[in-house]
Amino acid sequence: MDDQEMQLKVRRVTDKFTESMYVLANEPSVALYRLQEHVRRSLPELVQHKTDMQSWEEQSQGSIYTVEYACSAVKSMTNSSVYFKNIDGLLRQAINMKEQISISQGRSLSDVNPPPSPPVTAPHAPATCSLPLD
Repeated sequence: MDDQEMQLKVRRVTDKFTESMYVLANEPSVALYRLQEHVRRSLPELVQHKTDMQSWEEQSQGSIYTVEYACSAVKSMTNSSVYFKNIDGLLRQAINMKEQISISQGRSLSDVNPPPSPPVTAPHAPATCSLPLD
């Protein structure tokens, strides 16, 4: 090999090495630039999606609370059937006592006065409106 051929080969190797070093040095900056470019384009849309999701979460939490409250109200209503049965029994007792009192007062009054005749009710007539005619 002569000297000129050797220099040509060395030059090719050094050029390839320099080119490789240049690519390796610049590759991270190109990648970071592309990444920055992508983030800049997609970030506003991502922020909008995040705020939408937060709003939907708040609305769904409110709905969940409402449904849970309604369910607890229905459960408490089914549990209150015991109280309604108790009220029903007390009302029946009160009606029976009232009838007994009425019967006992009717006996004491019948000794003094004759029993009153039942009231006669007139059939219900439709209401009419009479306005003066001009």
